[in-house]
Amino acid sequence: MKTALAIRHIHFEDLGTLEPLLRQRGYEVRYHDVGVHDFNSVDAESPSLIVVLGAPIGAYDEATYPFLSNELQLIGQRLAARRPLLGICLGAQLMARALGATVAPMGHKEIGFSPLTLTAAGKASPLAVLAADQPVLHWHGDQFAIPDGLDSLAATPLCPHQAFAVGEYALGLQFHLEADTRRIEQWLVGHAGELAQAGVDPVALRAEAQACGPRLEAASRAVFAAWLDRIP
Repeated sequence: MKTALAIRHIHFEDLGTLEPLLRQRGYEVRYHDVGVHDFNSVDAESPSLIVVLGAPIGAYDEATYPFLSNELQLIGQRLAARRPLLGICLGAQLMARALGATVAPMGHKEIGFSPLTLTAAGKASPLAVLAADQPVLHWHGDQFAIPDGLDSLAATPLCPHQAFAVGEYALGLQFHLEADTRRIEQWLVGHAGELAQAGVDPVALRAEAQACGPRLEAASRAVFAAWLDRIP
């Protein structure tokens, strides 16, 4: 049986709408909960797919969150083995760091639903469906540089580096394509402090989620299905 291991840092930032797609495709889905499970128990190569999920911490914060060192090592080993890997938000930032690129604060927050501008490489990638002015959920204050030798796949006015791919086997997404908008209330409560600090109105964000939800879920399924079709 195929296995998908999701590294989860905060409980409600899970696989979202990606999880039912993985199960439909025959994956056994397991979660590695940071702070509960030991990274030493994870084999970097054996899962069919590893997904590294988001969190409201910096990818460069090893001094404050020492587990990040173990997580970076795991991601580096996975990339070196050229085994399927998906990074979302913090996960993508950690992938970029493992590939030698920098991650740093943008100086502002990008929180809310807005579309991407795809590059030529992005339009030729599994992200192609997002070229049709499809809003996605952004929720971050840091950004990654594109690792040397790779192409940027997408951008927004607030963040020029939104996605990159390593061959067909690894994909890093700064945005939350996986977010299940039917559970947006968990995000609004869990990140209430960040929203207040950033001056983002939860009422408006909730309304955006309700308006964008059905299209976003369809786009998410199309993108992830296209990527899963390509991975080795």
